[in-house]
Amino acid sequence: MTPIFIAIEGPIGVGKSSLARAISERYGFHLLKEIVSENPFLDSFYKNINKWAFQTEMFFLVNRFNQMEEIDNHYLQNNISVVSDYHMFKNLLFANRTLDQYHFNKYKQIFHILTEDLPEPNLIIYLYANVNTLLRRIEKRGREFEMNISPEYLENLCKDYERYIAKIEQERPELAIIKINGDELDFVENQDHLQHIFNELEKEITKGVIEQ
Repeated sequence: MTPIFIAIEGPIGVGKSSLARAISERYGFHLLKEIVSENPFLDSFYKNINKWAFQTEMFFLVNRFNQMEEIDNHYLQNNISVVSDYHMFKNLLFANRTLDQYHFNKYKQIFHILTEDLPEPNLIIYLYANVNTLLRRIEKRGREFEMNISPEYLENLCKDYERYIAKIEQERPELAIIKINGDELDFVENQDHLQHIFNELEKEITKGVIEQ
């Protein structure tokens, strides 16, 4: 049996962790949650992105690499399905937005060395929403270090995600991608909306895009 590996992606505040937790509880998949608040540079980063970007991005990269190695060794290789609230590609997406060209070139070299043999998800759930929706949800969950995120930063991040998902669709047409409009579906507050996502996920499984 081939294990299912689902990665959930989308901009800050769109609900990745909430959906990953719901899928884990519904299907019994192992839940992989990215390390966010543990990043010691994050508060400084949102106050001064240029000064703290490289330290912040390197912390995330190394910790996500360690998590993916553990997931592969202890779960996927033992046929245990996993749902993650991030995809490794987000490292390049955020670093390209925050780093100057010199540091981004260095970062890319390290990224490709670390990730060349890591497991790849066989399904991506891409969550998207407009900036006003994201800001409301960021304010609602109340993480202090996120209160300094500017609407302009979020807007640019949303555009980056759109471009990257389009790139993946072009380069890997065989990869299953489910797109969820977070402006229309509030799967945290509405169980019918959550069930809709479960239905879309099960369609991908049953049509054989994902082997279970």
